[in-house]
Amino acid sequence: MSKLELKNLNKTFTPKVIPVKDISLTVDDGEVLSLLGPSGCGKSTILRMIAGLEQPTRGQVLIGDRDVTFKRPGDRNVAMVFQSYALYPHLNVHENLQAGLKLKKVPADEIERRVTEVSRVLGLDDLMQRKPGQLSGGQRQRVAVGRALVRRSDVFLLDEPLSNLDALLREHVRADLKQIFSTQNVPVVYVTHDQTEAMTLSTKVAVLNNGYLQQLDAPERIYERPANQFVAGFVGSPQMNLLTLPCQGNYALLGDFKIPLPNLPTAPPQVVLGVRPEHLRVTETDDASTINTIKGTVFLVENLGMHNLVSIHIPNSKGDPIVMRLLLPPEHWADRDLTLAISPDDIHWFDVQSGDSLIRRS
Repeated sequence: MSKLELKNLNKTFTPKVIPVKDISLTVDDGEVLSLLGPSGCGKSTILRMIAGLEQPTRGQVLIGDRDVTFKRPGDRNVAMVFQSYALYPHLNVHENLQAGLKLKKVPADEIERRVTEVSRVLGLDDLMQRKPGQLSGGQRQRVAVGRALVRRSDVFLLDEPLSNLDALLREHVRADLKQIFSTQNVPVVYVTHDQTEAMTLSTKVAVLNNGYLQQLDAPERIYERPANQFVAGFVGSPQMNLLTLPCQGNYALLGDFKIPLPNLPTAPPQVVLGVRPEHLRVTETDDASTINTIKGTVFLVENLGMHNLVSIHIPNSKGDPIVMRLLLPPEHWADRDLTLAISPDDIHWFDVQSGDSLIRRS
């Protein structure tokens, strides 16, 4: 068993540069954890501390029962796949896969057995005599992954391995990685700023911002129950509508429309309302349900293929119109004036000051 644990991990470069702030999390055998966040949030620094390429200022890194916080990278038994592939250009695929095992003086017959097994899993059998310069980007990435897999490591680390690939190739290699991960019974830590990669590959996601852990949860819970305004706005494409609205009694004022507030201890003067574009639907003005309805005027339509991303102005007699975006099938976009329904279950409410969610969903 090689469970990975990070305990109160901190990294300080200067008093003003603190990329990692008190991070604690656990990755069990067979779990894939994605570290997700914008550039500069601390995700690559965390990966480098797990690998031993950076030492923490404070905190612990444990692999299984071993405290490896200050051990050298070579003594941790971790394998890392880099963004840049880092293949030996003068060696063919077979030799690249062997290289790390030869350095560790693994017996020749064991090397060949591992290389053959990994080559079969990754579909590299027909490429074994080619050199990296003769491979496509996706093929080079598979070789880089294979070189990590043959090591039989306790932890598998990947640092934005798909960022150099074009969109179509990234989709194919992402599917390959998901299958590979399902066969590995070790902790996998995957660093990315791409939410699609994080949501599709992971068993759980750690969303980071400015060095702090914002939310650690299963991908579906990250999407459906964001812990705060940052997570709500960062995860989801198109981005969630996030509107700072004034409150009047038990209502939030969305332009000239009133949206009932959830049950709160005290009604705040302002609140942030969040609703995803896919959760807004067109309805009739005489909709008799208890769903909130608002009216708006279309001013921009963006064709996304299966859907149109429609931007509308919500009338606001006290100021400029409020902008909201929604996803609609193509047949709806020609209507200039729309009446929209918002289910209370699809509305997220956040505190204006802290950004924390005001409601707790089970």
